[in-house]
Amino acid sequence: MSVPRPPRGGPVLAALATAQFLVVLSTSIVNVALPSVAAGLDLPPATLSWVVNAYVLAFGALLLVGGRLADLLGRRRTFAAGMTLFAVASLAAGLAPSAALLVAARAAQGAGAALLAPAALGLVLLVFPPGPGRGRALGVWGAVSGAGGAAGVLLGGLLTDLWGWPAVFHVTVPLAAASLAATLALVPADPPAGGSVDWTGAVTATGGLVGLVYAVTAGNAVAGLAGVLLLGAFALRQRRLGRSARDPLVPSRLLRRGPVTANVAMALLGAVWIGLFYYLPLYQQNVLGHGPLEAGLTQLPLAGAITLASAVAPRLPVRASLAGALAALAAGLAWLARAPADGTFPADLLGPSLLAGAGIGIAFVHLTGLSARGVAPADSGLAGGLVNTARQLGGAVGLAALTAVAAGHAGPAGYRAAFLTAAAIAALTSLFTLTTTRSTS
Repeated sequence: MSVPRPPRGGPVLAALATAQFLVVLSTSIVNVALPSVAAGLDLPPATLSWVVNAYVLAFGALLLVGGRLADLLGRRRTFAAGMTLFAVASLAAGLAPSAALLVAARAAQGAGAALLAPAALGLVLLVFPPGPGRGRALGVWGAVSGAGGAAGVLLGGLLTDLWGWPAVFHVTVPLAAASLAATLALVPADPPAGGSVDWTGAVTATGGLVGLVYAVTAGNAVAGLAGVLLLGAFALRQRRLGRSARDPLVPSRLLRRGPVTANVAMALLGAVWIGLFYYLPLYQQNVLGHGPLEAGLTQLPLAGAITLASAVAPRLPVRASLAGALAALAAGLAWLARAPADGTFPADLLGPSLLAGAGIGIAFVHLTGLSARGVAPADSGLAGGLVNTARQLGGAVGLAALTAVAAGHAGPAGYRAAFLTAAAIAALTSLFTLTTTRSTS
């Protein structure tokens, strides 16, 4: 019987990194198109934020289930199912004739991302064992993740200007198909590990997270209380299943101090990251008067800073550079908050964009690596699900909170308040990582 050859690292990483690029791209590519979406479908500001949050929330709330399914059913199989759903939902979003159908399609797109993202990261962790190779692979992972956010704004502006807002969804369909075909061709099928999914835990965790985000978004205390109670029930169930040696959704072995610290910090980074990519292009169009294409093109320095910083991050000592990167991100956001209503990109936005981009790139790579440190190969899919859950749900809650802060101020002051709040979150995250992360290189 022939033994299958191990997959070639470079081509596999390129295929899987493309999938990660699409997942992050789909968070930000709609941002520049939001004014056009609002005009085309007659959406009020409160509903408009759900074009972003429906994707982010479905993605984040279902990632734990996606990670668990990847480990139990096989990472390649789960990746294929998730990418197929993602592509179909992307096509449906571009064809949506109403706000309700667009939000529903975005939620389905997020569900597909929740299946494919942890499976893709799990495959990367299997192909690249601990060591310098994994560090370089995670550097590439961080680069495409950061570049996906900035490139989404660039492509969103270009596509909206040329063909209208539906194009920002349709452009992902052929890229998703190419990534799926390459992964199926290059990565051998991994055998299912067996076991069962804790569906009761999955429902309570998902319902609790949705309740909390809706509470922050809509100011609904009942939803918030329901969310807290459901998450409490989830925690108690996981503890009981762990004691009985059954299959909890989140095994206790993944709740060691290091990964937990990394995931908490990643949630806070997600709040700042998604907030930046949401509010910066809106500020440029609604306050500075930039068109969609101009707002997109001016994201190139931000994308370049994230990409370069992600490539450099694996060579830097973790504790010091992580805290420093988050401090730089905070400084960049505070600088953005000082931009005048009649400002220009070279004088008022270029410097803070470069500073914030460098901070995001370094912080993302280090936190991703810390979240997987010491995790067994059999748990790689779930570890990928946890860190992605942290970033996406942090982003959903953070965007809801920043929207509430901005709504309390009129005109440009709302954007400044959002940037300053995000800067405060980044600064607190820097202090948190400095005091909880062990010194290492």
